[in-house]
Amino acid sequence: MKQVIVQKNEAGQRLDKLLCKILKDAPMSFCYKMLRKKNITLNGKKATGKEHVMCGDTITFFLSEETFDHFMGSQDQEAIFRPIREAVRLRQRKEKIQIVYEDEDILIFDKPAGMLSQKANPQDLSAGEFLITYLLDTKKITYEQLNTFVPAVCNRLDRNTSGLLMAGKSLAGSQFLSEIIKKREVRKFYRCIVAGEVKKRNDMKGFLWKDETKNQVVVKKREFEGAKTIRTRYKSLWYRDGVTELEVELITGRPHQIRAHLASEGTPIIGDKKYGDEKINAEFQKKAGIQRQLLHSYRIEFPELSGQFSYLSGKKICGNLPKDFLYFEQ
Repeated sequence: MKQVIVQKNEAGQRLDKLLCKILKDAPMSFCYKMLRKKNITLNGKKATGKEHVMCGDTITFFLSEETFDHFMGSQDQEAIFRPIREAVRLRQRKEKIQIVYEDEDILIFDKPAGMLSQKANPQDLSAGEFLITYLLDTKKITYEQLNTFVPAVCNRLDRNTSGLLMAGKSLAGSQFLSEIIKKREVRKFYRCIVAGEVKKRNDMKGFLWKDETKNQVVVKKREFEGAKTIRTRYKSLWYRDGVTELEVELITGRPHQIRAHLASEGTPIIGDKKYGDEKINAEFQKKAGIQRQLLHSYRIEFPELSGQFSYLSGKKICGNLPKDFLYFEQ
């Protein structure tokens, strides 16, 4: 017999989903069979698997030690993450991640330009690996807990876009962030430096289509086949020496939306190699060493909330502008 006490990061999910994480190598049919035969119980009672577990619930496995250990799998989270932590620490000597906000359930931090938000390949070091390393180093999560819940980044930024990423430290935090992002309830504001003079506010509407083979998008003012509607709102903060700094609010969240939408209006972002102006980019690379698009996720505003996360209701989280913006701020 083996007993597992449900922890905070496991609470709130369906029992069958949690069983899949505990018994990683067991087919789901085995788990359902054990539930039917009462070889797996919840708080001493027969369960179907559809129950949502709560913190402190007891799951009892009336299985032999050999069977339990066999289906748990042989993944050693410490062996997996130890080399990742070392690689992250080496990279952190060059670029630090700044924690902007943190509580028991969520964490918001500044991603530097050049870092992936999430892995594209198994060998990648993404913001997710920096997140887990931080939580392990500060003892806010253990290797054992990683067996049933892995903290994750909930929104994405392009590799060469810097700024605020939101992450769930707990299952509840991850579910909350994923829900408000999916429903577009959280407001996301960016700063960018564009070529040309922009004098007024604008609420741009357009249509975007992505070429998956080239990882590039096309934006047009009129609807066309396969395109999705986009909205981008901006206001001018200042203009001088042929460039304007904008504050941009992302109303819809499509790939490369801000970059392509502004470029389609004749005001490309400085340093944008995909949608920008080559001549202008070369000029600012020579003058100021600009190596990437000057787009930064700067502010997050939470909606009006009730319930568990009501303490975040209407809260505004702001980051700092990165160093490559400072040349234009002087």
